[in-house]
Amino acid sequence: MTDEKLKPAVEAILFASGEPLPAARLSLALGVPEEDIFDCAAALAEEYESGERGIRLLRLGDNLQLCSAPEYARAAAKAIEHRAPPRLTPGALEALAIVAYFQPVTRAYVEQVRGVDSSYTMASLADKGLIARAGRLEAPGRPTLYRTTDAFLRVMGVRTLEELPPLPDMSSTDGLEKLRAAIDELKGRGEQLELDIADGGGDA
Repeated sequence: MTDEKLKPAVEAILFASGEPLPAARLSLALGVPEEDIFDCAAALAEEYESGERGIRLLRLGDNLQLCSAPEYARAAAKAIEHRAPPRLTPGALEALAIVAYFQPVTRAYVEQVRGVDSSYTMASLADKGLIARAGRLEAPGRPTLYRTTDAFLRVMGVRTLEELPPLPDMSSTDGLEKLRAAIDELKGRGEQLELDIADGGGDA
């Protein structure tokens, strides 16, 4: 398949999907190597951004997805009566940072680092699609492990976890605050996490 036909084909498939699609599936469907799919996606992404288009093509690990440009996300959500962007309290943002940097982790580990019960927080993050179950820890009781999702990458505006800010020094007295700030500084690059400042930082 020529480049002239590959671009519209990739664009059409991603548009029809509406969800992240593995490059391997596109490769199989179009009969071209995965590397060609990624090259095509990169070219499309550059065209959308440089042309000031209202859509963006995101690479989320090995997955690809079309989405609205961040600056038009609120208008699009209002027009189609879509749910509001995820609202995160400082406590939820703190828990999300712990999962992001130390995944896969158990709820007990998050609670150990935070020093407070995090049952509601973890359930809320899972409901928002920012974290997901990732198996069970081979330990007494076999507690559930959690990891971040493609939705987390999307709202943070990064393609892979490697693009997150460097892990702060957790041995320092203000290590947890720095950890929260590391994730907090990414807000606004992706789909706009909303921070509910009414919470004082406990479980939420």
